[in-house]
Amino acid sequence: MLYALADPVRLEIVRRLVTGDCPLNCSTAAPAHLPKSTQSHHFQILREAGLIQSERRGTEVVNSLRLDEIETKFPGVVAAILKAAKPLKCPDAEKSGS
Repeated sequence: MLYALADPVRLEIVRRLVTGDCPLNCSTAAPAHLPKSTQSHHFQILREAGLIQSERRGTEVVNSLRLDEIETKFPGVVAAILKAAKPLKCPDAEKSGS
């Protein structure tokens, strides 16, 4: 689990899933600048670590964080990691001066 959260992109995906009110599809949860193959790789690592579950709904795959299960096994770990980590900056935002 810690290996999966050590990557800034995967950490940003988890951050977006935590702040979202409902499960998010892959393209919404992942940073926009990533190719789909890279997004798939990051989601696979998060699934294998037990951090997310993915469900196919029609033509898209929606992802949800398994926060309740994680909190039962490791209370406060995800919140502490998210609090300590800095948000990932999108390369597009840096170019536009945002």
